[in-house]
Amino acid sequence: MISGFVSQVVGQTPLIKVKSLSDLTGCEILGKAEYMNPGGSIKDRAALGIIEQAEKDGLLKPGFTIIEGTAGNTGIGLATIAPQKGYRCVIVMPNNQAQEKYDTLNALGVELVTVPPVPFANENHFYHTAKRLASERPNSFWANQFENVANFKAHEATTGPEIWNQTEGRIDAFVSAVGTGGTMAGVSRYLKSKKPSVHVRLADPFGSGLYSYFKSGQMASTGSSITEGIGIMRVTANFKEAVIDEAVQVSDSDMISMLYHLAKNDGLLVGTSAALNLYAAYRYALENKNSGKVIVTMLCDSATRYQSKIFNPAFLNEKNLSPQPLN
Repeated sequence: MISGFVSQVVGQTPLIKVKSLSDLTGCEILGKAEYMNPGGSIKDRAALGIIEQAEKDGLLKPGFTIIEGTAGNTGIGLATIAPQKGYRCVIVMPNNQAQEKYDTLNALGVELVTVPPVPFANENHFYHTAKRLASERPNSFWANQFENVANFKAHEATTGPEIWNQTEGRIDAFVSAVGTGGTMAGVSRYLKSKKPSVHVRLADPFGSGLYSYFKSGQMASTGSSITEGIGIMRVTANFKEAVIDEAVQVSDSDMISMLYHLAKNDGLLVGTSAALNLYAAYRYALENKNSGKVIVTMLCDSATRYQSKIFNPAFLNEKNLSPQPLN
């Protein structure tokens, strides 16, 4: 059976039971395998939603150029979908991301612009650079994934309903980190509309301000993280739509321990944000040990997108990271 063009096979990803964690906790911990999207990450959903909404609004026409600032995955999603629709891509990224992302984008034929990693207030931040390029180039469209609410609406229309249907409505908790806020907002809104008792938990890396913002209303951060594409220091238009019950912080040490645990015990090679998500889901399950609760989180992308870092002993040593047994 022919499934369709690349843009027609985004979504409908499997929901995988993480057996080792489920056995350890007496809960059912499930991961949505977003790395099985054609562009290799959850960001394919936002990319497709943003493109299709822009087409409806007349902002994108054949021959136009899509411009976006990204940590990489949204750029890959856009570049995966754009060619069959007649668009080119200019992708602006900070220059400290995993080499695999740059290699993938170059293979996809984008115009890649890299800039130093700087605070958001700096005009040379990748977000502001992409906005500026879009204003300077004719026949271009700035995807603006952080503030473009087509992002969260794509998840409300697809990701949320898929999780609900795949769990047959048995879901008790949803756990996720935040990058733009699109996944958290879309999924939380949909699940809460179907079952208000679903517990929604934000998992935040150190260096991000969302944990502090949820707890105190103040955007503040401590430390840093090797995770890419998650954690921010501002409230985006997408994040404003999220319905969250609790927030927790996850250290890089716990994240990397989970990443290696999943590889060795479950055959799951997941990226850093997915490992962070699953650690937070695991901790929630331990809080509700042997309750049988159904807990869902997102496996955002694959470890192979970061293997030059996370499977590199020299890199881990430099960051003082050493995988340990789960506690």
